Amino acid sequence: MPNWIRTYVRIITAVNYRVGRFAMYLIFVMMAILLWSSISKTFFLPSLWTLELAQFTMVAYYLLGGPYSMQLGGHVRMDLVYGSWSDKTKAWVDAFTIFALIFYLGVLFYGGVSSAAYSLGYFGDQPFVFFKDIVVGFLTGGPSGVSEVTGFLERNPSAWRPLMWPIKMIATTGIFLMLLQAFAVFFKDVAKIRGEEI
Repeated sequence: MPNWIRTYVRIITAVNYRVGRFAMYLIFVMMAILLWSSISKTFFLPSLWTLELAQFTMVAYYLLGGPYSMQLGGHVRMDLVYGSWSDKTKAWVDAFTIFALIFYLGVLFYGGVSSAAYSLGYFGDQPFVFFKDIVVGFLTGGPSGVSEVTGFLERNPSAWRPLMWPIKMIATTGIFLMLLQAFAVFFKDVAKIRGEEI
């Protein structure tokens, strides 16, 4: 395998490992939020923010931890015949079927970018250009340059009314990391088919 592929796999694996290890601890954050929710409903006035914040934390836990779970082989598989195959046959099947995952994640990523752009007040049909304008605005004018690009910020229609862009950006980042990890897994499978190890 070329050196650039080995470098790509090593970097993506290291990044997703660290992000996944961080995301593991979000379950404790969610448990603390739900514990406070129970305490506040029992002894005080119920907090308006607890359920939604627990949901947002669960989204971050699930989507940021997905690439790490893929590294560990922790996703659910239909193991009717797969377990009895040789490692090379498994690599062939995985290298072929990963394209369905990559296609799905690509569509999901585009939807995530569009949704994140909408949450920042962009209502057009070119969300990637919008984010390029945000980066250029930040580099040239700082936070005031970003505020010139963004519009009406989306809020969740609930009693708490939190801003939606932070969780949508986290979700889109998690999907992007999963897409990068899917390519890394594909390269590992191709290397295994060729009798190499990455």
